Amino acid sequence: MTISTIAGLVGGLGLFLLGMRLMTNGLRKAAGTALKTILSQWTNTPAKGIASGFCFTALVQSSSAVTIAAIGFVNAGLMTLNQSIGVIFGSNIGTTVTGWLVTLVGFDIKIKALALPLIGIGAILRLSGNQTRRASFGDALTGFGLFFLGIEVLKDSFNAVQPMIDLGTISNEGILSVLLFLVIGFMLTLIMQSSSAAMALVLTAAASGITTPLCAAAAVIGTNVGTTSTAAISVIGATNNAKKVAAAHIIFNLGTGIMALVLLPVLLWIIQTVQHAVSDQPSITMTLALFHTIFNILGVCLFTPFIQQLTNLLNRKVGTHAPETSVPKYLDMNIASTPVLAVEALYLELGRLGEQTRAMAQHVLASSCRYSSLLKELTAVEGLIAAIRAYAINVQKMDLQLPTAEGLPRMLRVIQYYSTVLEIIHRTSREHPTLNHIIPGQVDDFVYEFKTQAKDMLNVAHTPCSEEFESLEHLLGKLQDKYQELKSALLEAGANGTLEIDHMAELLEYYSSIRRMVEQAIKGSIYWAETRDISETCRHEAEQDNFTWKPLEATEKS
Repeated sequence: MTISTIAGLVGGLGLFLLGMRLMTNGLRKAAGTALKTILSQWTNTPAKGIASGFCFTALVQSSSAVTIAAIGFVNAGLMTLNQSIGVIFGSNIGTTVTGWLVTLVGFDIKIKALALPLIGIGAILRLSGNQTRRASFGDALTGFGLFFLGIEVLKDSFNAVQPMIDLGTISNEGILSVLLFLVIGFMLTLIMQSSSAAMALVLTAAASGITTPLCAAAAVIGTNVGTTSTAAISVIGATNNAKKVAAAHIIFNLGTGIMALVLLPVLLWIIQTVQHAVSDQPSITMTLALFHTIFNILGVCLFTPFIQQLTNLLNRKVGTHAPETSVPKYLDMNIASTPVLAVEALYLELGRLGEQTRAMAQHVLASSCRYSSLLKELTAVEGLIAAIRAYAINVQKMDLQLPTAEGLPRMLRVIQYYSTVLEIIHRTSREHPTLNHIIPGQVDDFVYEFKTQAKDMLNVAHTPCSEEFESLEHLLGKLQDKYQELKSALLEAGANGTLEIDHMAELLEYYSSIRRMVEQAIKGSIYWAETRDISETCRHEAEQDNFTWKPLEATEKS
């Protein structure tokens, strides 16, 4: 084997892996909110879920991208686990489109005549439309061109290698050869982390006559099963919902792979018989593309009647523990590469952070609250803030389109509001650990009214799906009025000797901090709601009958 042949194999493989990556990322970014709309709204029945999964996988050429999107939408409450399973089934059929592209385009036309113009047009779109959807389409076209160019280089290299390699002995070892090529297909997907790229490589090798149809078909099954490795790796440290979706993906692919292996000789014989009846010179790549499509469709037919049972099993067995306060519930690194989903996850995690922060603010309003009792919870919420900030930094580094990028500064501002609340709680609890809250009756009435107003505002902020939520801006003014009344009452009590001056000063400083704490918590809630249409969140909460928004505990008069 010459150096030029080895260089051709390595270079061709590199070209179509690079092309696949550019094509997938470009199409995924270009799809943007369309991905969100289709997968969140067109999946209310198993049939629609399968159709949506098929269409989007065929479009972005990556079942992993669609699976990750499904994880993101299940996390976001935009899709149920039941719906996501249908999407996964459809995405497996969608992966078969790659085989058809390679078969119909990669071997039957002069590739350079197609590939080079695509690369040129894609580069022009990228250079002329940076930070726009046009740039993403440019990346996708460039990826298509590189992908097919890589196939041509590989095809030429395999043709040169074929006379030097005698796989006849291995290919005629019966079940052992089938299992060997099954493992080869699995390892190709594991190494490349793309079943589509592995499938293209198998087809190219088969077209060069390096292996028999039976062994090539076994390798095709292996590429299909190999996607389970991507799913298994992706859920390490992932959210509970991610683990459930990945488990559904693994169960389906393993079950389909076993079925395809058992039926391999029969399916291959039927396909070849039909091909010989239709054509004098049947194509091995066409045989493999048909085989890939048929066994995936059979797998979907086998599993679809049991979607509900599979959902129940996953809910019982996978990811049943609730995340700790400091552990993000929605932030999943699997979806971090898709800006629309990453921002959605960030928005939901900020909503959870708001719940924790408002609950702590409510605890501080109780006169009996002590710093020692808050310290553990404060530390946990600070850990959550650190995780959200780190995720936001990763999102900020992405190639964000304008609508998505505009919401990020607002989210960072929400984080800052909640961080300020925690700083105030820390400082107030440390500086006034033994503050005497027993004060004259008339002044105590003003304290009670101020705390009641603060409690009511926190309750409204804690129920964003309520009609009262829109009145928060107005309530901020009422809180300021109550604080001024309390401040005047404290100053008067200090002036007439009802309160000692030092005690009065300490109370003034304390309630000034409490006022600012509540204001920062409320502003964080307002900015969070304005980041995205809150009605969308409330609608999906209602559809799932899973409202998490509820009033906080009442504040008693001290």
